[in-house]
Amino acid sequence: MGFGIHDASLPVLVHTLKVLSVILKKGAGHAKAKNIDPAVLLQSRLFPDMFPLVRQVQIATDMSKGGAARLAGVDNPAFPDTETSFAELQDRLDRTIAFIKSVKSAQMAGAESRPVTLQLGRGPVSFARGQDYLTGWVLPNVYFHVTTAYNILRHCGVELSKSDFLGAVPGAVMPGAPVKKGAAKKKAAAKKLPAKKTAKRN
Repeated sequence: MGFGIHDASLPVLVHTLKVLSVILKKGAGHAKAKNIDPAVLLQSRLFPDMFPLVRQVQIATDMSKGGAARLAGVDNPAFPDTETSFAELQDRLDRTIAFIKSVKSAQMAGAESRPVTLQLGRGPVSFARGQDYLTGWVLPNVYFHVTTAYNILRHCGVELSKSDFLGAVPGAVMPGAPVKKGAAKKKAAAKKLPAKKTAKRN
């Protein structure tokens, strides 16, 4: 099977939420190291009319699980927005990732062409195709709120970098990355193989 909407959605969402988890762990570690009340970071925001860190995480998880549920045509689990600590936010992330991983590839079959409608406070928003819902709504929203969470913590002095935001990029072999077990032996063995003789051409 080729690359489909399952590949373009669920693994991407899981990866991004895991990145957010690492970012929050660094935020919690920073608060502890600097003797800062964690609530100060959790309620920090980039501008007075923007949501604080805790709300950014809640929306990122809501977008992720909602996207997975609507594309798969299954019930979207409801999570109350009651988190007041880094530990509770981590638990919310864990539950969201577990739900997304529970969605089967078969449930996503044909999702790219199925219509999607979601209810917002200002009224319903409809997409003629699931792929438009994913690429134009779900992923941009998740990236926006994860990026904002990153920026809030960075602004508060947490030592973060682009590598924290990217995380362990799926499928990428980075410079200095540890070689997988057995790969080094295969490489060494390949070097010992005699060069193939080629017939001379007149």
